[in-house]
Amino acid sequence: MKTTALTAALLAPLYLALAFRVIAARRATRVAVGDGADPVLVRRMRVHANFAEYVPFALVLMGLAEGLGAAAWLISAIGAVLLVARLSHAWGMSQPREVLAFRSVGMVGTFTAILVAAGTCLVLALSAG
Repeated sequence: MKTTALTAALLAPLYLALAFRVIAARRATRVAVGDGADPVLVRRMRVHANFAEYVPFALVLMGLAEGLGAAAWLISAIGAVLLVARLSHAWGMSQPREVLAFRSVGMVGTFTAILVAAGTCLVLALSAG
């Protein structure tokens, strides 16, 4: 599962950067729990939460597909799409005036990575019979 591990390792700094942005906003607004109705904190929390909601599932599916023997090029492509998608989504959604095109590319790419990885798992699991 080298490719999945590499993808996870490349995504980890983005996850941490998003977390640190939430922490910085919490300190600036002095809001320890919740969002304090602060629009900057709300946006940063959602960017971070969105990453946390989608990336682990995508990585699990990638790892399973890789473990089932999926072609290396396919796993690499899924990982590359996921990485670019999450960078695009985080950047687009993090702007004070959201850049919908980047957010949309991020979500479409993330959904594509998940669907391709899931489809690969399904095909390989059923053919292993």
